[in-house]
Amino acid sequence: MIVSAVFGLITNITFGNSMRFNTQHLLISFLLIVLNTSAAHAASNINIPFNLGKGQVLYETYCASCHGLELTGTEKGPPFLHPFYKPSHHGDAAFYRAALKGVRSHHWEFGDMPPVAGITEKEIDSILPYIRYYQKQKKLY
Repeated sequence: MIVSAVFGLITNITFGNSMRFNTQHLLISFLLIVLNTSAAHAASNINIPFNLGKGQVLYETYCASCHGLELTGTEKGPPFLHPFYKPSHHGDAAFYRAALKGVRSHHWEFGDMPPVAGITEKEIDSILPYIRYYQKQKKLY
């Protein structure tokens, strides 16, 4: 149904000597891009509960540049979806210690992690449940 509506709107576009596009064409193009983008990301997205939203925002602010938006790591830091970061290996205290005081490199070749500038213990109180929820959703533990 959506496809037929899109094609119906597309047929309203007039092509003269100057290939004039109307507003409908621009809107359709935008919607198709958004729908394609949403479909491409839907497989990897996890529905984050409302009560973890603050933790998600803080994670994206303080942690994602090194550990990745989807906890998969980057060229600057390791993935939190690795078994090293299960609660049974790196408990919650290790996250607080690393963020507040920094940590020497011991599992990876990324170098030492410096303390996270400006982060507070209260902010980690929100970030950690978000990370643990995400890990569970990805079946890390």
